[in-house]
Amino acid sequence: MVSEAYAMAGGAASQGQAGQYQGIIMLVAMFAIFYFLLIRPQQKRAKQQKELVAALKAGDNVVSAGGIHAKIVSVEDTTVVLEIATGVKMKINRTSITEVKQ
Repeated sequence: MVSEAYAMAGGAASQGQAGQYQGIIMLVAMFAIFYFLLIRPQQKRAKQQKELVAALKAGDNVVSAGGIHAKIVSVEDTTVVLEIATGVKMKINRTSITEVKQ
């Protein structure tokens, strides 16, 4: 009788440890999925936006975040001056530029 109880206790303890490892493995798998589906693509888009803003120059045709299509007249440290129509200019933040058109 004692040997059966001892065997049962040892079996329950090993199943408890396996359950703990299984929980940790699931947590790591969920983090990996979260990283590859959400974090990594966002970092890639942020890097592309940063490169786009750094490469702005006068004469580029651009689209702003508000959907304004214009031509860059001058580029400053944090702002750009856009010409929307002949003689119509406006100043916006560099980070508001979302696309450079060819």
